[in-house]
Amino acid sequence: MTGHATGGQERRTSIGLTDEQTALDAELEGLATERVLDDELMLDALSASELVAMMNDRDARIAESVREAAPVISAAIEATSTRMRAGGRLIYVGAGTSGRLGVLDASEVPPTFGTSGDVVIGLIAGGPNALVSSIEAAEDSEESGAADLAQFAPGPLDTVVGIASSGRTPYVVGALRHATAHGALTVGLVCNTEAPISSMVDFGIELDVGPEIVTGSTRLGAGTATKMVLNMFSTITMIGLGKTYKTLMVDVKASNAKLVHRAVRIVMLATGADNAVARTALEVADWNAKLAIATIATGLGVDAARRELEASGGMLRKVITDATASALSGKERR
Repeated sequence: MTGHATGGQERRTSIGLTDEQTALDAELEGLATERVLDDELMLDALSASELVAMMNDRDARIAESVREAAPVISAAIEATSTRMRAGGRLIYVGAGTSGRLGVLDASEVPPTFGTSGDVVIGLIAGGPNALVSSIEAAEDSEESGAADLAQFAPGPLDTVVGIASSGRTPYVVGALRHATAHGALTVGLVCNTEAPISSMVDFGIELDVGPEIVTGSTRLGAGTATKMVLNMFSTITMIGLGKTYKTLMVDVKASNAKLVHRAVRIVMLATGADNAVARTALEVADWNAKLAIATIATGLGVDAARRELEASGGMLRKVITDATASALSGKERR
């Protein structure tokens, strides 16, 4: 039997909208990041200096939104660090700007903290091509998110951070469902409150960044807030793995001229040694800054210092503290 569309159904059909699309429109329009900041604001009538001041003022609000979420950020990082100390991984999953930020943060960890490339991993909807070109439709598939994550076989020691400004991106939702099904710790990093993703993860980090200056352009405030939290995740988990001593990145890979200079300076700052002594120690330690510092600070040879570092789980402070305590104990016995 053939009938005729009437009322709202007829209007939707005439413009090609399905019930599902209409519901999606309503959902997106309700997001704070999609709202208009100020109906009276005329960006195109302002000077560059006025726009700079306005964006800078908005950034102050962005920082405050991160501060407000600090308790749950801290708890999520502590849970992640515990798993990583047992050999787990940190896996970021996102689409568009969110995905690019995750890949960016993950890619900076190996040269900064001397890890292998499989300790912190970034996945983006659409794959590597999406890093330099927009592949907008790639985010719409839960199945793709699950399949991409499945390639890395997440398990109970791993943490999967789903990054989605909207808090509802299907690609991210699919990845998080897969992570949960395989026992991984799950974290949602979103820029809207009461987000669907927050209800399906172990830790829901909701950054209340509000509307963007350019309506809906979440590469702006939402992107800035997201990067601030990712900085915390990667840096604090690496600190927990012993990748720093004081404020120094002692596991830095001296892979170019700038980083060779930095390694020398790190050894000098950590030990008080001069340039020549620091360089000699680094050469003997095969340019391993942490090992070079351990040899200078403890007086041990390279092999003995390496064994102490391995026994401590790479914790340089413990090696130095134990050596100092042992030396003091020896003096007292004498």
